[in-house]
Amino acid sequence: MRMKFNKSSQLLLVSAASLLLAGLMTACSQVTQTLTVDFVYVASSQAAGAHNDGEINVFEVNSESGRMRQIPASPFPSGGRNPVAEVASTDNTSLFVVNEDDNSIVQFVIGTDGKLYPYNTVNTPGVFPMAIAMNAKSAFVLDLYQPLPTCLSPAPSAPPPCSGSIGVYPIIPAAKNTAISLGSPIANGNLTYWPLSLPGKPNDIIVPTSVNVLASGAYVYVSAYDYSVKPYTGYVFGFSVDPSGALTPLNGGAPFAAGVQPSAIASDPSSKYVYVTDFANANILAYSVDAGLLTPLGGSPFPTGNQPSAMAVDPSFSFAYVASSQDSTVTAYSINNGNGALTRLGTYTTGLQPVAIGIDPSTNHFLYTANFLGNNVSGFQLNTTDGTLLNSQFSPYQANPLPTAVAAIPHKGTGAGVSK
Repeated sequence: MRMKFNKSSQLLLVSAASLLLAGLMTACSQVTQTLTVDFVYVASSQAAGAHNDGEINVFEVNSESGRMRQIPASPFPSGGRNPVAEVASTDNTSLFVVNEDDNSIVQFVIGTDGKLYPYNTVNTPGVFPMAIAMNAKSAFVLDLYQPLPTCLSPAPSAPPPCSGSIGVYPIIPAAKNTAISLGSPIANGNLTYWPLSLPGKPNDIIVPTSVNVLASGAYVYVSAYDYSVKPYTGYVFGFSVDPSGALTPLNGGAPFAAGVQPSAIASDPSSKYVYVTDFANANILAYSVDAGLLTPLGGSPFPTGNQPSAMAVDPSFSFAYVASSQDSTVTAYSINNGNGALTRLGTYTTGLQPVAIGIDPSTNHFLYTANFLGNNVSGFQLNTTDGTLLNSQFSPYQANPLPTAVAAIPHKGTGAGVSK
């Protein structure tokens, strides 16, 4: 914005115009700030440069059009190889990135401008971490395999050598001039993790796929399948969470049946319902929650597109969304608050092979998918009245090669006070 004045203009006029200009520029600056409703963090497996780390593309979301635009400093190194999952802290001050090939979780402090600043790195108890969930007290991390030497190192293209596990990290509150951080993994007897195994079948290989902690914080669920039988058999392992974060298996350690090959798990904000996508059967298995125990809902399962890979439940409105990787689509559903049943609202095209999905945490008005083979991000405007989707302006948006995960914070939610 610029105003020009003739050289013959009187000083008084120039001064008045300068004050007006300053006021207008301040107003423009305020409008620009309010137009950025969220920062979205998209992890990609491959870096654009020469280094071997993955990268994090950072997008700002326009509150009027939903347009996603990378911030000037984007992308940022993920701090490790092959980032596959990420989650923002509940206070929106940190981003935690799971780097599978390094068995690490890298914490970044989030600046007020959305930029990422490396803060801390911890190693996971097992091998090949692949999913993470978090609440205000704990972080729950899935490892594909249990630790070495309990689990022998797999050879390339060999079958899984052993079952997976879940580890729990306490969240240490921020002190003066520090950020929150992850403590040491919580002990499970003499272990630092909870093995995933079937009662009476200790040698069956259980492959975990996703983890979800209820909004209440009382229970954690892990979707998984038994690799040792063909066709596979799907399960949900349930755990109660005590105040320290330690886990106790529900149902005597017996998991709940979950189709053939569950791929993603989500829950509603009331903690009354849990939803699991079945990659093999192209549907959603729905459950009610009673003291942590899962009971299949009437009408379940509900159909999806082919190879559903990710699911998001709107935290404020009664809608759910499933990304189907083979079809390159997102399907929208309404949720019956009385019984948890899903009703399909419509299906929408994404970029090629969506593998992650998220809803903006500021207004719940925008939705986005990370499209693994499309090397891009699809953006949608979410109608909060009827749950339908509309393509955001100029969607899809270019990302680094092979994006794998999404996380987001509200623009005004950053509290770390870091800006460089």
